[in-house]
Amino acid sequence: MMMMASWRWTAVLICLQWVFQYALCREVTLPSGPLYRVAGFPLSIPCAVSGYEGSRTQDFEWYLYREDSQGRQMGVISTRDPGFPYAPFQARVRSGDVRVERDSGDKARLVFQRLRADDQGRYECYTPSTDSKYQGNYSALVAVKVIPDTLLISYSRSLTGQPVPEGAEITLTCSAGVQSKQHTHLSITFGVRGGGSGTGSGSSSGTPREIIAIDKELGLTPGRGESYQKRYDDGEITLVKKSGDGGRDVYVMRVSAVAPEDSGAYFCEASQWILDPDGAWQKIAQRTLEIGNLTVQPLADSLTVTSTPRGEVTLQLGSPLTLTCEVSGLAPGGRSGLLVQWMRRGAVSSEDMALTGGGVEVEVARYGPDGVVSWGDDSSRGGRGGGGSMEKEVEGRYSLRLFSAHPADSGVYRCAVSVYAGRLNPGPSSAATITQRSEGVTVNLKTKEVKVSAVANLPRGPLLKRGDTITLLCNISVVTTGPAQVEVQWLQRAVLPAQEGGATTGGVVIEKGGDQPSVEEKGRVLASLTYEGLSRLYKNSSSEVSMDRVSPGTYRLRIFSAQDQDQGLFVCQAEVWGQDPHGGWYNTGARAQSETVRVYLYARAADLLLIPLVVGMSSALFVGVVIIATVTCCFMKRLARQRSPK
Repeated sequence: MMMMASWRWTAVLICLQWVFQYALCREVTLPSGPLYRVAGFPLSIPCAVSGYEGSRTQDFEWYLYREDSQGRQMGVISTRDPGFPYAPFQARVRSGDVRVERDSGDKARLVFQRLRADDQGRYECYTPSTDSKYQGNYSALVAVKVIPDTLLISYSRSLTGQPVPEGAEITLTCSAGVQSKQHTHLSITFGVRGGGSGTGSGSSSGTPREIIAIDKELGLTPGRGESYQKRYDDGEITLVKKSGDGGRDVYVMRVSAVAPEDSGAYFCEASQWILDPDGAWQKIAQRTLEIGNLTVQPLADSLTVTSTPRGEVTLQLGSPLTLTCEVSGLAPGGRSGLLVQWMRRGAVSSEDMALTGGGVEVEVARYGPDGVVSWGDDSSRGGRGGGGSMEKEVEGRYSLRLFSAHPADSGVYRCAVSVYAGRLNPGPSSAATITQRSEGVTVNLKTKEVKVSAVANLPRGPLLKRGDTITLLCNISVVTTGPAQVEVQWLQRAVLPAQEGGATTGGVVIEKGGDQPSVEEKGRVLASLTYEGLSRLYKNSSSEVSMDRVSPGTYRLRIFSAQDQDQGLFVCQAEVWGQDPHGGWYNTGARAQSETVRVYLYARAADLLLIPLVVGMSSALFVGVVIIATVTCCFMKRLARQRSPK
């Protein structure tokens, strides 16, 4: 047993020694050949050594065996002996055209900056020994085939250098081809140098940025970065390949809408690729063609929006109004979507003037990028019998027409233009590239003087009680020339703490000389009667209401079966509508509001008599319950004592 165990340990040691010796065998490796490379372009051959002893920095010596040398070797370059190169390579080594570049101590590569036709042959990478024993291989060979340079590239259209407006389309074209007996691929890259930050001027310096390319595997890839990727996904950047003459293909890059960051020096790069025996693609030739400089002028510098007429316009009531918006400075071709809006700022009443300090700006009409016209909240003329129109007359000119101007049309008009560069049909949430507004056009209308007053009161009668009908009257007086109609509203407001108290004779308090309510105190609209005689009732009252016109200047509000919630302050408002020369009715802007009327409801007599009856019955019931509870409690305690055991 002891002898068998000793034999096993001996076998293990022999195996370990064999493995250790094999691991230390020197091995020099080169890529599989042959390597096809193009004359005039770089050659790089990596060489690595492993399994060596000694220093981790190994030396490398390179030899060339030309096909016509009959096995004779030529020293190319050495890492340890400056006098190693043969005469044909001495000058090239001194100039750096032929050199050795180290990747690490035991890895180096032979580099030819410009390969020549007579550099073809078998290259040997030799590593001088640093081992205690001579074992393994100390060199390796690889064949290099030098093929002629047939890569051609040209362009048929170049950039002129003239400034291009933001949003313009550019098309760049270059032709490229290669004639090779070996199977090679051609990649095409369009790129730009300089610019990139909206500098506005092209420059041939700076880091090149790849825009779009057909890669070595013939796939279409956008440049690095989210910007080019998104523009490619959106179809703004495209690259197509077409058949050309003389064995060359034509490559056309289109940028549908250039931006300021696209400024720079543009180039087209063609690269020839070959698949080496080890399965890796290698670039064996490359040519770059400068196409020209592009300067993109930002829309902020070129866009101009003007409106006519300019300054101030004064019209007679009912006259037509025409405003024109002119847009210039856009890229030719109309490849950018436009949103054109007419905005108006101006108060339509003295109340609005007091609240807004000159009036808020509202949209009158818009012409969308899709050519659809819509009317805003200002006049809604599109829905009032064709009172206006907005249209595109020619490219860059948009007109707004109001067929019969009314006082509400007075104000300052501006044309606002939003440009969506390169997007003819932007989405609803798309952000505009830029929005610019024209100077204001002030429109004044000569109107006739209108005076109106409103007085609210309650007819004399018995005290108002819960369940009665509340009747309020509003007397309107209008002084003007020509036909006029009145639109009346009744509003109810809650009683504020400062308004508590006061006389309540007859159930009504008339607040003389009260101030106009603020917006918060304006109240709830109960009913209205339009200038056309249409009565409108609102769901703001707990009781049924009605409103009618009982005489030419008197408007009545009735609240039936009034409840406590119907108490409060009541006002009536009047707006005067006039008739223009064309027969259309318009709001003159003349308004009046009555003094506030406070309505108080008394309780009914039957309700007052019911109170003592309810109180009395409640008291008697309470006393009876207490007596019964007391008697029952005492009886139950006595009965319990009688039944308890002695």
